[in-house]
Amino acid sequence: MCGSGEPRWGRGPCSPSPMLFLSLLLSTAPFVLLGEKTRQVSLEVIPGWLGSHQNLLHIRAVGTNSTLHYVWSSLGPPAVLLVATNTPHSSLSVNWSRLLSPEPDGGLVVLPKNSIQFSSALIFTRLLEFDSTNLSDVAAKLPGKPYPPYSLAEFSWNNISDSLDPATLSATFRGHPMSDPTKAFVNGSLAFRVQAFSGSGRPVQPPRLLHTADTCQLEMALVGASPRGNRSLFGLEVATLSEGPDCPSVLEKHSIDDEYAPAVFQLDQLLWGSLPSGFMQWRPVAFSQKQGGRESALSCQASPLHPTLSYPLPQSPIVRAFFGPQNFCAFNLTFGVSTGPGYWDQHYLSWSMLLGVGSPPVDALSPLVLGIMAVALGTPGLMLLGGGLILLLRHKQSSEYQPIN
Repeated sequence: MCGSGEPRWGRGPCSPSPMLFLSLLLSTAPFVLLGEKTRQVSLEVIPGWLGSHQNLLHIRAVGTNSTLHYVWSSLGPPAVLLVATNTPHSSLSVNWSRLLSPEPDGGLVVLPKNSIQFSSALIFTRLLEFDSTNLSDVAAKLPGKPYPPYSLAEFSWNNISDSLDPATLSATFRGHPMSDPTKAFVNGSLAFRVQAFSGSGRPVQPPRLLHTADTCQLEMALVGASPRGNRSLFGLEVATLSEGPDCPSVLEKHSIDDEYAPAVFQLDQLLWGSLPSGFMQWRPVAFSQKQGGRESALSCQASPLHPTLSYPLPQSPIVRAFFGPQNFCAFNLTFGVSTGPGYWDQHYLSWSMLLGVGSPPVDALSPLVLGIMAVALGTPGLMLLGGGLILLLRHKQSSEYQPIN
């Protein structure tokens, strides 16, 4: 019998049998179906009930053997469903009367149900604001004294059809509080720009996250809103489905390459479940200017995921309609510190993330960094080689026999 240590992939009595290889192949088959290099992507605003404006955006990304469905909505707090199927023929079905009822369970379905390989959701519940000049003991774990948060379930959002752009596969949800007694959003707005991709590439603006056909990008932008403090820091509360008693895991990946996001050597990933799994991926950086760069980069701190059983969470009708009653986990993203650049510079804040299925995109070393490494490592090697040749030639010349005439 084999021991209980690490598996050994060699010959002998402990080698894996053909049946084991077959079982591994079958177990990973659904995941392989999701590794499409290109997809046919379409964006559709689902018409509301009786012609009403309800902001339900369906992104359908069709591959050879699979389909990804992203369903974005501002019914309640902004939220997105991610559903992956193992057929190119799956479709979204919406029952508006049920979806808009107090019990929306079953109001949103992806058919056929037995084709679903993975599904999860994100809900953007609250816009947070902190007074970074007031670091009391009570708020020791926070970036400052918290102001009352803005509930995104109580925002009024634009008609998503007006911003739909099939050429760039993008659309923007833009909103402001329905009740704004402090007039903070008279000239301001909070926007969520959604963009799908038919293949691999990088955006022009930092942090230039590497995307694939299996991903969708979200860019959050807070623009023109008046802060309640001189040096207010802003944050975003994000909720997702819990996995039984546990919350999804967040992993940090590090690199020596910062060409695409200057001075940022880290990539954070929230991972759901086992393969074929989904992921949320972002760099821990935000920007205080529209033309993001090193001079306007802000740190992005993520709190640990925690269950939300101890406090009420704004309900998303589309998440409840698809999954039924669920437990959730949440975490906070906070942008910036009290020193350095901040939202107060130009009343602007942007942050980006990717949402997708399968293995998260992995940054390889860029051509610039590879060139620098080649020069840095190659020059000393050439110098050593040249010095060795010179010494060898000198030794050969000095050892030659010189006849005396």
